[in-house]
Amino acid sequence: MMKIKVAIIGGAGYTGGELLRLLVNHPEVELVYVHSNSQKGKAVSSLHPDLLGDTDLVFTDEVDTNGIDAVFLGLPHGETKSFLDKHSFAEETVIIDLSTDFRDESEGFVYGLPETKKHKISQAKKIANPGCFATAIQLALLPAVKSGWATSPIHVSGITGSTGAGKKLAETSHFSYRNNNFSVYKLFTHQHLKEINMTFSQVNNDFSSDILFVPYRGNFARGIWITAYLPCDKSIEEITETYKSFYKDSPFTIVSDQDIDLKHVVNTNKCVLHLKKEKGQLVIYSAIDNLLKGASGQAVHNFNLAFGLPETTGLKLKSIAF
Repeated sequence: MMKIKVAIIGGAGYTGGELLRLLVNHPEVELVYVHSNSQKGKAVSSLHPDLLGDTDLVFTDEVDTNGIDAVFLGLPHGETKSFLDKHSFAEETVIIDLSTDFRDESEGFVYGLPETKKHKISQAKKIANPGCFATAIQLALLPAVKSGWATSPIHVSGITGSTGAGKKLAETSHFSYRNNNFSVYKLFTHQHLKEINMTFSQVNNDFSSDILFVPYRGNFARGIWITAYLPCDKSIEEITETYKSFYKDSPFTIVSDQDIDLKHVVNTNKCVLHLKKEKGQLVIYSAIDNLLKGASGQAVHNFNLAFGLPETTGLKLKSIAF
């Protein structure tokens, strides 16, 4: 069987590095080229040394649209549209965009959250990969929203590792800022709220609750932890059954009966949830790896769906226990 010919546009960043790690080892993929204007001519393994011995690819600044079955776009937010205006891929080429540019499902893109749009993704040629916080929050709350339990403001707090800020240095991503530190940013105004509200309105036409989201910068490298809570008069048994039923066909979203921690998911494509009922509130813990389930792993999951492959192909990754 011929392998699927794949290109990566924008392979120098954190998500590009994770895409490379996954696709170099994907059994159905032939990685044809990796594009980067800033790294052209350099060996991929010189920038991503974890790939030493795994690939001899060299970064290129040329874009070849011929004979490519799928292209992953890891460009900075706001640059994907102009890139696609300049470079025309064949109609049958699957385009998976990891930026924010088409998450509103404009220009024929399908929002790529497999837990809600598996069928549409499997038929799509243009897929907009969800944001990292958006993924963790949506998976925490989707069963509650669909069931009509979210009728009042939803309180959400979330902490992300420094890789969530991208590879380009900024004041708040320097070690000297992050280490032994903790801070809030974009209080109630995070950009991922737009796509979250879109999804919730699609699964429940009556959804209109405010999502009061407090994002935190964490002093660790990777991972996202979400705590969400809302009033709910259902028993924990009914809540748990509703959640497990909702995710019964979702291989990467697991409802855990025992307490969880972030290391359960780091280096995996999993979202692990834990449910509690306290003082009339449904409390949901949600944990993901922001670079995998929140970005590159989910992109490969969407790729698998688009090409009719088993969903877990190339994504059976083990977390770091210690």
